[in-house]
Amino acid sequence: MQFMSVREVAEYLNVSASWVYRNASRSGLVPYRFGRGGNAKIRFRASEVDAWVKQQRAS
Repeated sequence: MQFMSVREVAEYLNVSASWVYRNASRSGLVPYRFGRGGNAKIRFRASEVDAWVKQQRAS
């Protein structure tokens, strides 16, 4: 199982990191939180990001 950081997801989707923080959950991307408090790391499962991208295709 491979995870991507917020920065990696932002680069992959060609959006800003702040967009990922603000809109990922609303858009259907599920964030995983590792750790607690201010030191927590937010990661996204790479396979879920790929599946999300495929769902966003315009028909």
